[in-house]
Order: sequence, then structure tokens, then C-alpha cells
Amino acid sequence: MKIKLATTCFVISTLLAPVAAIAADAMERHADREHPLTWVKDSVITTKIKAKLATDHPGSMKHIRVDTDKDGVVWLTGTANSQAEIDTAISTARNTEGVKSVWSDLKIQNDR
Repeated sequence: MKIKLATTCFVISTLLAPVAAIAADAMERHADREHPLTWVKDSVITTKIKAKLATDHPGSMKHIRVDTDKDGVVWLTGTANSQAEIDTAISTARNTEGVKSVWSDLKIQNDR
């Protein structure tokens, strides 16, 4: 019984560690959001990128999430149908005014 409990606790803790790390990273990226002007600037960059992506690839856009931090760093997460769509999303973000750098965690996953 004690072994089952210890094993269960170990498994749960190993599953929660990555979630905690991701949450901490998200909190750090959004720490600057208390200032309204920063929020507007970030939103404008994010909206520009989303609009361009929706024009280029309207079908896969629903699976790509875009976030921008106070320093103009864009984070792309989610899925695309091909590596070409991922490359286009990254290129589109990089070529958007106000973007300093782009981090991508996009993965290939077909909608079909």
C-alpha cells in the first residue's frame, strides 16, 4: 500500500513539474501587462500577425496561437498542416513591424 502511494505521488509530481515550468514562463512573459500602454502595443503586434496569417492560411490559423511580450518578442504555439506553413508563420511574424524576435513551438499536425 505504501509503495502504491509513493509511486502515485512520484508520478503526479513528475507530470506537474513541466506544467509548473510552463506556467512560470507564461507569468514572466506577462509580468509587464499591468501597464495599459504595454498591453496595447503588444495587442497591436499580435493582431497584425494574426491578420496576416489568416490571410495567408485561413484554414490552419485556427490552430496557431500568437502572443507578444513587452520587448516585441513573439511566441507562436500550436499546430500547422506542414513545415511550409510553420515557415510562413515564422517569416510573417519576423517581418511584422515592432517584432524584435520570434520563438516558435509550432508542430506539424494535419487537420484531416
